[in-house]
Amino acid sequence: MSQNPFLKIALEAAKAGEEVIRHYYNNNVKVTMKDDYTPVTVADVETEQKIKEVITAVFPEHGFYGEETGKSNVDAEYVWLIDPIDGTKSFVREYPFFSTQIALSHQGEVIVGVSNGVMFEECAWASRGEGAFLNGELVQVSEVNAFRDATLSTGNIASLASDPQSWSRLGQLTQQVNRTRGYGDFYHYHLLASGKIEIVVESDVNILDIAALSVIVNEAGGTFTDLDGNNPGLDTRSVLATNSAVMHEQVMQMLK
Repeated sequence: MSQNPFLKIALEAAKAGEEVIRHYYNNNVKVTMKDDYTPVTVADVETEQKIKEVITAVFPEHGFYGEETGKSNVDAEYVWLIDPIDGTKSFVREYPFFSTQIALSHQGEVIVGVSNGVMFEECAWASRGEGAFLNGELVQVSEVNAFRDATLSTGNIASLASDPQSWSRLGQLTQQVNRTRGYGDFYHYHLLASGKIEIVVESDVNILDIAALSVIVNEAGGTFTDLDGNNPGLDTRSVLATNSAVMHEQVMQMLK
């Protein structure tokens, strides 16, 4: 494993957060609703607090942008992006499509990502220039380069469905690929990075959902942008992730 100190502490923080999540899973945790009608639980808050404790003990000068505790010192050279339970709706309904997302941004570029699918017992991680790993094994995207052999996964596509042209173009893509599924949340990015599927199309996301996953997919040899072809940033709301630049360009042309 990499001796990168940032990655090392990110993995330790994810493990500490996992202990909190497992404590509350299946225990009928209290749910409250945010203003945008998304749920938050005591598990979300305590998991984020535990993750921050682990990181600040080693890097007290770093900034944070957390799903539950908000922003602090975000003008720092290094800023941690944390979603303690990405997929709280799944967590509340007691099905396993949720994860902990931890990323580190250095002057606006994501350089470390950890994606821990707790109930899948599946943790992916990457640091810039050092490859991507899944449960300790180096992973790479597939070499599939034709739609007829490719698998597409979609998620969070409400905004695409609301636009007739976008919905029609996505429909055309589904007719050309070999297989279409909606693996959802963190999981289809793990599948993409490990060579199991080739295309992920997603909308209605934010940077905390996908920052860690972007560096994991890129380090596995994939291509990760929004649906307009832009690299992930604080304003990112959609994703097109593919196994190659060639596949990415083909999908982009179809969706445009």
